[in-house]
Amino acid sequence: MAFQGKKLINNPNDVVTEFIEGLAETYPGLQYLDGFPEVKVVIRADVSGATYDKVAVISGGGSGHEPAHAGFVGEGMLTASICGDVFASPPVDSILAGIRAVTGAMGCLLIVTNYTGDRMNFGLAAEQARSEGYKIETVIVGDDCALPPPRGITGRRGLAGTILVNKVAGAAAAAGLSLADVASEAKRASELVGTMGVALSVCTLPGLVTSDRLGPGKMELGLGIHGEPGAAVADIQPVDVVVSHVLKQILSPETNYVPITRGNRVVLMINGLGATPVMELMIAAGKAVPKLQLEFGLAVERVYTGSFMTSLDMAGFSISIMKADQILLQRLDAPTNAPHWPVGSAGDRPPAKIPVPLPPSRSTKSEESLSRPLQLSEQGRILELAIEAAANAVIGMRDSLNDWDSKVGDGDCGSTMCRGATAILDDMKKYYPLNDAAETVNEIGSSVTRAMGGTSGVLYSIFCKAAYAWLKANSDSTVTAMQWAEALEAAIAAVSKYGGASAGYRTLLDALIPAVAVLKERLTAGNDSSTAFVLSSEAALAGAESTKHMQAQAGRSSYVSAGILATVPDPGAMAAAAWYRAAALAVKDKFQASGADISKF
Repeated sequence: MAFQGKKLINNPNDVVTEFIEGLAETYPGLQYLDGFPEVKVVIRADVSGATYDKVAVISGGGSGHEPAHAGFVGEGMLTASICGDVFASPPVDSILAGIRAVTGAMGCLLIVTNYTGDRMNFGLAAEQARSEGYKIETVIVGDDCALPPPRGITGRRGLAGTILVNKVAGAAAAAGLSLADVASEAKRASELVGTMGVALSVCTLPGLVTSDRLGPGKMELGLGIHGEPGAAVADIQPVDVVVSHVLKQILSPETNYVPITRGNRVVLMINGLGATPVMELMIAAGKAVPKLQLEFGLAVERVYTGSFMTSLDMAGFSISIMKADQILLQRLDAPTNAPHWPVGSAGDRPPAKIPVPLPPSRSTKSEESLSRPLQLSEQGRILELAIEAAANAVIGMRDSLNDWDSKVGDGDCGSTMCRGATAILDDMKKYYPLNDAAETVNEIGSSVTRAMGGTSGVLYSIFCKAAYAWLKANSDSTVTAMQWAEALEAAIAAVSKYGGASAGYRTLLDALIPAVAVLKERLTAGNDSSTAFVLSSEAALAGAESTKHMQAQAGRSSYVSAGILATVPDPGAMAAAAWYRAAALAVKDKFQASGADISKF
């Protein structure tokens, strides 16, 4: 029977902000940005992005895993932590605020746990930050060893091994290494660690009832830190048996999740999941060390036992094993005052709150540059026609897209795309600097970010920000057709990088990848730009239609049977093909009507 969970809280909606307030009051080395409730960012009190001369290391994710990640902010570890709502990825604006607050000339490393929302939002924030001039690198951590190697692009979940990666990166940054070297050490550490958890209970979210999924006398092996079901449910066993099972799973030669063999040096972390007494964690640690030494022939160099990455009030623990060498051990042993590595709380107490920094665009771009020009250039008129045609095509397909999506997704693709297209049309009348192609693309991304939700919104925001960054760096006031093609290629690469999909995965990329290939091919062959654009739009439409014959490997469609998928094309691919073709035909009609020089655009 489910029952109301008992919590020592006030309003369930305020638990994250009130946690941050208490954290900053407890530890004088920490501050938070004064942007509640949207911006929930904890930073080092001694760091300002304007003057910081080392690589900033930022991690974060949904709250409910305390002390991760805010409890690991401090010299020698994280420079900032971005906190989402409970079990929810932090929004892009919050991540950007953290980057702006602490990132100096040396750049910033983002350490991201491998969950779709975190990858998307941190990825979009990284692209936006790059467009603002920041040097950004990203390392994705997926250390879960509970499940067989996954099919598709989901990958392994990010678990407590992330804390060890944070420590390695923070120590490397404190030593004065470059951004590339800090990222390299963090990536290497992420590839050397494996984790598996076991729980005696599921967690209770603030204000919700406690699930009764696990009955009395049962435990769950390999469950995730958000309470998602694990690999198996079994009868509770003595901790000796449980530890043996977990160690064998992590070190299994069949899955080969971690490159650890007999004779290697390792680091061991026993991590409480929120409601496990220290006594029980220490018992697990005491049993794990001799098993690693005697049964697996490993030299256990360091043992970390405590609660590092929890799941609210879940009873249980996870075990992480990391292959170690002398350099990695030096990073783990390097001093830090991050409060939950842990350290004390001595020192003077500065003000707990500081203002949220404004993005550079608000202070460096004039009102005129971010508004619709009074007089449009030839390129501006063409851009307006293309945007208008593309948006109207999407709006006209709303019902068809929803119908297709109801069969292979959650039924809202058309409505989501329509919201974005409507916002673009509305904003273009007032705000788009159409004579500046790069800034117009950037503003389209802003419209999409504001109006569209879900994965589609994030993907199109990444798409626009990446295209903007390429155009800003590589084009002049008038953009050539080949430059548009190169910008489109950069946007596709960014979507593939952060979304994980590529050709054949049954996504919008199956329309856009063949389109950009044909566009560049025809331009190189000497076709005029409007002809090349139209021919490439035919390739986009053919690519979208071909998704009927593909097995989905991304998104909700990956859970749908092949028989159902074969009845409809991918809605996202069809939407992309529709706006791309509408824009191409609008450009062609404009040139034919005016007899204009088509060597540009």
